[in-house]
Amino acid sequence: MSTQAIAATGEKVGKYRWTIVALLFFATTVNYLDRQVLSLLQPTLAEKYNWTNNDYANITSVFQFMYAISMLFAGRFIDRLGTKAGYTWAIIIWSIGALIHAAAIPMGETFNAVLGWAGISALSVSVVGFMIGRVVLALGEAGNFPAAIKATAEYFPKKERSFATGIFNSGANVGAILAPLTVPWIEVNWGWEAAFIVVGAIGFLWLIFWLFFYEKPEKQKRLSAAELDYINSDKDEVVSKEVLKEAGPDAAAAVVPEPAVEKVPWAKLLGFRQTWAFIFGKFMTDGVWWFFLFWLPAYLKAQYGMEKTEIMLPLTVLYSMTMFGSIGGGWFPVHYMKKGLSAYDARMKAMFVIALIPLVVLAAQPLGGISFWMPVLLIGIGASAHQAWSANIFTTVSDMFPKKAIGSVVGMGGMAGGIGGVVVSKTGGALFDHYKALGHIQTGYTIMFSFCAVAYIIAWVVMKALVPKMKPVEI
Repeated sequence: MSTQAIAATGEKVGKYRWTIVALLFFATTVNYLDRQVLSLLQPTLAEKYNWTNNDYANITSVFQFMYAISMLFAGRFIDRLGTKAGYTWAIIIWSIGALIHAAAIPMGETFNAVLGWAGISALSVSVVGFMIGRVVLALGEAGNFPAAIKATAEYFPKKERSFATGIFNSGANVGAILAPLTVPWIEVNWGWEAAFIVVGAIGFLWLIFWLFFYEKPEKQKRLSAAELDYINSDKDEVVSKEVLKEAGPDAAAAVVPEPAVEKVPWAKLLGFRQTWAFIFGKFMTDGVWWFFLFWLPAYLKAQYGMEKTEIMLPLTVLYSMTMFGSIGGGWFPVHYMKKGLSAYDARMKAMFVIALIPLVVLAAQPLGGISFWMPVLLIGIGASAHQAWSANIFTTVSDMFPKKAIGSVVGMGGMAGGIGGVVVSKTGGALFDHYKALGHIQTGYTIMFSFCAVAYIIAWVVMKALVPKMKPVEI
């Protein structure tokens, strides 16, 4: 039934789909809480275990690389298992990964003992231990966005997807806000190990609500018939030819939901320019967010000597700003759609405007001498723009691809984004150690902030060149 037909019947469309968004929002919040604990503890751990910037870059890069590889398979995993089971396994694995960070030192000692038995020289115990924790964390966290995007595609018509995506994606900002408000306090009062344990346990609490409230729309007993019709009003559908012959002119009554279990080969998906547009956009821009997430506490320590509870307020303010970008970015293309632009043209126009905003980050270092608040606020604007960008780039997948391929394409893009994050993190670590040895570590941050500022414009230009006009993928 079309949206107009639903309206004509006078039947009220329900709101249960927003309960699903709430679940996705809280899962994404937990996701980012878990991954940010290490960055907030980095100044303490680096001093305690004598880490160089390159050591820390290696730890973060292991997470990003494993996340990248896992994203490729996570999408396929979610497509095959289904959203409910796939998301369940994802959060169980990543919560375990978060918890075992607290045992990083004994894990590192055990690993080194095995290497010593094999005749291999021992590595830094702390670095190895945290790498193991990051690997398990990344393995599970990779399932969050493929599952959330798939759930959004299942529960929302296309016109609401970017807004719904913006809402659940803002959970990343809330997680980033809650982390500096809680982790430094836990560290000071209970120790750094407790920070990993307390935050990691939250995922199991969310799991209870997920198992109770989520089911596919067609099987969801809490969903009204009117809302189900509204959800399916403009979804990807295939038509049964046999039924169409019997239906006559009333073809709308003959469509059936597209099977979500059909396997789409990766090689086939890589043959579409739309896939490469998403992959390149993620590769260029995800690393910027990773950099802000993992390196800002280290930046505040290196530039201003701030650590522990001192960084709570500036990071809370910075990540609070990103909330506006995430939700506003989801709404922004709707503004252009109301002016008559097609969905793709509206989204790309909105993304172009959004891509210009991070250019303010170019001023972060030049104005940093005035006060630490100058880079904090300017980076906050850039990070907010990233979230607006993210809400829209994710939605381009559900706009252009059929439901059965969404998880796989999101996984490919996530892999590319993770690899981009590895490149950014390793480059940053090498630059910071190099310029620190010269006594000018600020130069390393100037170079990295410059890249963060221009990455979105480069990504937009290439994406637009690959897909100049909206063209849905037919598989």
